[in-house]
Amino acid sequence: MQANKMSGWVHDEIIHSLVKALNEHYVFPDIAKEMGKYLELKLTRKDYESIKSPETFCEQITNDLREISKDKHLRLRYTEQEKSIDRKIREKEQREDYLLQAKIDNYGFHKVERLPGNIGYIELRAFYEPEFAAEAAVNAMNLVANTDALIFDLRSNGGGSPLMVAFIISYLFNSEPFHLNSFYSRSKDFLSQSWTLSYVPGKRYGDKPVYVLTSHKTFSGAEEFAYNLKNLKRATVIGEVTAGGANPGAVHQLTKHFSIFIPDGRAINPITQTNWEGKGVTPDVKTTQNEAFETAYERALYYVINHYQDRKQYRFLVKEAENQLGNK
Repeated sequence: MQANKMSGWVHDEIIHSLVKALNEHYVFPDIAKEMGKYLELKLTRKDYESIKSPETFCEQITNDLREISKDKHLRLRYTEQEKSIDRKIREKEQREDYLLQAKIDNYGFHKVERLPGNIGYIELRAFYEPEFAAEAAVNAMNLVANTDALIFDLRSNGGGSPLMVAFIISYLFNSEPFHLNSFYSRSKDFLSQSWTLSYVPGKRYGDKPVYVLTSHKTFSGAEEFAYNLKNLKRATVIGEVTAGGANPGAVHQLTKHFSIFIPDGRAINPITQTNWEGKGVTPDVKTTQNEAFETAYERALYYVINHYQDRKQYRFLVKEAENQLGNK
């Protein structure tokens, strides 16, 4: 299919397939019907007929879907490379694509280090499935295990697996396993629960200070991470209000070139009995995404100074933290 050869019947095919998929899978059936009627109305009015670029078509359809649903997870995508519409073949292709992306992305861990003042820092860009990413997560958490405060940088994190969210959060508690979150699935009509783990490889972080950096791009699973820790009062969230996407889902291949991500579930936090959909996570300390790191780092350094200032054996560490503050 060439971009300059899109015709009316192609628009029809895509939209009819899309409406069918929404009615079968979208987590809120009433909203699915409303979105479907809206798209079909616009199709009847020939509103899409002048659109010749598939990328522009995807952008317009995505905007139309979100105009009704306000759901930022909904997104129509076009790929120039053909994809199979056979479910089993497509699932195999998706898994291969996922594994390649995860590996190239270093399973989301872009930077892990000890900053001056003995502050841990983890820049995490995605939450990949523990089945593949657990080793990277274990290595990261063990590297920062002996720091005195920890900063998770989620400012460019687009989300991912709730299982990985729970896996990493488990390092931040010494308690027995507890209920972290719930997820309602429309297809199964079932409420599953996410819990912290009774065992993690390596050393738990204990009750030392944790800071989570957010931006308006922090999305989905990354929002769950911040939302959980904020409501558990285990971390200080610093930065901007997050994007506001709490409905998990899956990719559905509509044609050989067009696919859509459809949320088929919703998160339910056991503390708030709701989630961050459409609202985002409000930081404990609001600042710009560019100032979030310095704000968190400064707080962490002052914590180290106050915590160790009367302990002579840690004088070198207090001096290191003071020098770092002096360089700001």
